[in-house]
Amino acid sequence: MDKGSRVEVRSTYDNRYSRGFDIVDIVDDGGGAPRYRIRRRSDGSVLPKLFEKSDLREDDRRNRMWWH
Repeated sequence: MDKGSRVEVRSTYDNRYSRGFDIVDIVDDGGGAPRYRIRRRSDGSVLPKLFEKSDLREDDRRNRMWWH
């Protein structure tokens, strides 16, 4: 996943993925796996939390049916 990629974010509350986010920055502090800063597309807000790769997945609607 690169900057500008559309992603879905996994909720820690119900373990479901939510659509509507973009990666705006990749933070690599040299201490392990990079973390991702994301923006909500609906209002342009950058979320304050940094996300692990395991909490994100690429949003590829082309390969899904409308009920997913």
